[in-house]
Amino acid sequence: MKKLIWSPTWLCVVLVAAGMPAQAQSGPQIVKRVCESCHGPDGNSTSATFPRLNGQQASYIIAQLKSFRGHSRGDPHAMAYMWGMAGPLSDDQIADIAKYFSSRKPTEPQKGGTLAAEGRKIFTDGVDAHNIPACAACHGDHGEGNSEIPRLAGQHADYLKIQLEDFRSLVRNNDVMHANTKDMTNREIEAVVSYMANE
Repeated sequence: MKKLIWSPTWLCVVLVAAGMPAQAQSGPQIVKRVCESCHGPDGNSTSATFPRLNGQQASYIIAQLKSFRGHSRGDPHAMAYMWGMAGPLSDDQIADIAKYFSSRKPTEPQKGGTLAAEGRKIFTDGVDAHNIPACAACHGDHGEGNSEIPRLAGQHADYLKIQLEDFRSLVRNNDVMHANTKDMTNREIEAVVSYMANE
């Protein structure tokens, strides 16, 4: 007898199918029935595998969900978790989901990351020697993000670290972020995420 293997994506698709048809669900219904199983209540996930979405920029969420739906974001987690999840979503549902998550209270950053002071300097000033611009120039003075530029403050440090490493190696394809990270050292990545998650 063949063993059935369930991936997280297929599990979530089954959860949607068990309720009303995906097309008939509102954004908040989809959040409660599906998204929160990975991203946590109100998008405040407890696992660094899944980014916190509470307080995230609505335009960023919309852009990412459309990239998942169109399979244009091809990093491993996008393919494993989000291609199947975003596939059946309409533009209106995507907008509703983004509006819901962006209206939730952001997670308060913790205090005192090990390399936070070093990371703050990189975040606010950049590192000329490694062609790293100040992260704050795009992501805001407090990492709050702006439109399609994501909020970073309070995000899981391990999640941010993986994203920066993926931008650096082109596992996650983004020309701007690759240019900004291609010369970053592992310590500089650790320092920036320590600051963003902890200050």
